[in-house]
Amino acid sequence: MSHNTRIFFTVLLLLIGFGLVFSQLGKWLTFRWDLTEEGRYSISDATKAVLSDLDEPIEVEILLTGELPGGMRRFQQSIEQTIKTFDAYSSQPIRAFFQNPLELPSDIQQEYILTLSSYGINPTNLFASRNGGQTSRMIFPGIVVRNDDYEVGALLLKGEKGMSPDEILNLSIENLEFEVAAAIKRLVSRRQRSVGLIMGHGEMDADDGFGLVEALSDDFEIYKVPLEQAKEVADLLDFEALVIAGPTEAFTLRDKYLLDQYLMYGGNILFFIDQLAVNLKDAGGEGTVAMPFQTELDDLLFRYGIRINRDFIQDLNFGYHPVVAGEFGDQTQIVPLPWPFYVMAGTMADHPITKGLDQVQFRFVSSMDTVKADGVRKTPLVFSSHYSKKLDAPVRVAFEDMVREPDMATFAASKLPLVYLLEGTFTSYFKNRFLPEEFDAGMFREEGSAGKLLVVGDGTFVKSMTDPLSGESLPLGKDPIAELELANREFLQHTMQYLTDPEGIIASRTKQFQIRPLNRIKVANQKPFWQFVNIGIPVILVLAMGWSTQVWRKTRYKKF
Repeated sequence: MSHNTRIFFTVLLLLIGFGLVFSQLGKWLTFRWDLTEEGRYSISDATKAVLSDLDEPIEVEILLTGELPGGMRRFQQSIEQTIKTFDAYSSQPIRAFFQNPLELPSDIQQEYILTLSSYGINPTNLFASRNGGQTSRMIFPGIVVRNDDYEVGALLLKGEKGMSPDEILNLSIENLEFEVAAAIKRLVSRRQRSVGLIMGHGEMDADDGFGLVEALSDDFEIYKVPLEQAKEVADLLDFEALVIAGPTEAFTLRDKYLLDQYLMYGGNILFFIDQLAVNLKDAGGEGTVAMPFQTELDDLLFRYGIRINRDFIQDLNFGYHPVVAGEFGDQTQIVPLPWPFYVMAGTMADHPITKGLDQVQFRFVSSMDTVKADGVRKTPLVFSSHYSKKLDAPVRVAFEDMVREPDMATFAASKLPLVYLLEGTFTSYFKNRFLPEEFDAGMFREEGSAGKLLVVGDGTFVKSMTDPLSGESLPLGKDPIAELELANREFLQHTMQYLTDPEGIIASRTKQFQIRPLNRIKVANQKPFWQFVNIGIPVILVLAMGWSTQVWRKTRYKKF
């Protein structure tokens, strides 16, 4: 046997030996090594913590099934891969299976589709080219997660208005870890955190607050909190966040002290504030005028670094308002009227709260400006379109104005901030001021500790709309006039998760996967080469191994 032949067989035997050793090690030692640039197959520590707390097996029903075009098939495979990754880190088995709701027996199919709708999973028409023609079929781009006692559902295909199909798919794949982990967390969560709704200042009534409570009830216990009953700030510290939604009456100095100190102790407050009062019942005929009113919160917010202006924003990306147009027989005729005061905002910041959200709606929203506040980071989250304008108080509000074509030249403002997130070390409004006498000065804090504020110049942003026919309050974001599903509900949910646990699973929404489309010209030019690499070289290697085996056998047995 020649020297080169001995070297070849030595290397071959070493490779085989290493392969056998690693195959045996794999039976006792398991590990995962993500070699992708973006960490595509890795999950966050917060998600691992959720999975490690599982105390019973769960199953995941993947509703996206059947023959799918390339992009949607990639999405389906990503869902399956995400669940397999979760299973690898989970303390209990996670079993995934596919189920098409349209293939269920007819006696349970309709009921099951209604159940999916209650989870926010509505069917979507999927169009694809096949055999030279267009085909259409219904798909359910979501999952249902269940254990022995409960089940929850999650819609997985989400994107911003104006995105291309490829961008929506890529964004949905980026958010898979968050959506699936959030569904599992809702299923198994044992600790209900508390959120307080501040009452006593003309805030929303029970019907108006239905959507807010419904949106948060899966993750939080919601309590009404009359500030006059709080004797000290410690009475508020058990709440993960406080919500001030649409007050119409003034806050007292005592009320402001409690809110201020709650923030100084690291609390989270959501302000949804109207700066102008308008009654749409008076908007018919010659119309009415929206005038400023006082909630006495302006100076508090100003100290924290934000000012809500006394104006209204109009936008050419608008919603509709129902107007009674008369009677037809004994039926009231309701006409949807274009209403630029209802701003449909689809421009979002690249932030865990807003990334990938569809449009949200504001009804009579005011503009905001930031002011100097040391130690506070101010992040605008939602913006108006490129065709907006501000109307300073007093603002005329009349339905008859909306009948005429808008003057495009007046809509010259662009991307006005509609929502601000404030984070950092806040300075107390009561620093260097007299404190209300009934409170213990020894508990007073001049500087805050990692508090957070969300400020929206619209008190109705989290207010339910009403079905004009039945009069029932609808879930947040459901617009019965335009027949739209808006993202107000998801925005509120993401906001609350970020405020209460910014390093939790909400942080996984920052994942970004690069879209890498193939270079068609390069593919055409290099096609023969890569065909040879993928087909020819494996064949040559097999033939070479066969020839090497024959040479070895002849050399070994030649002496016999």
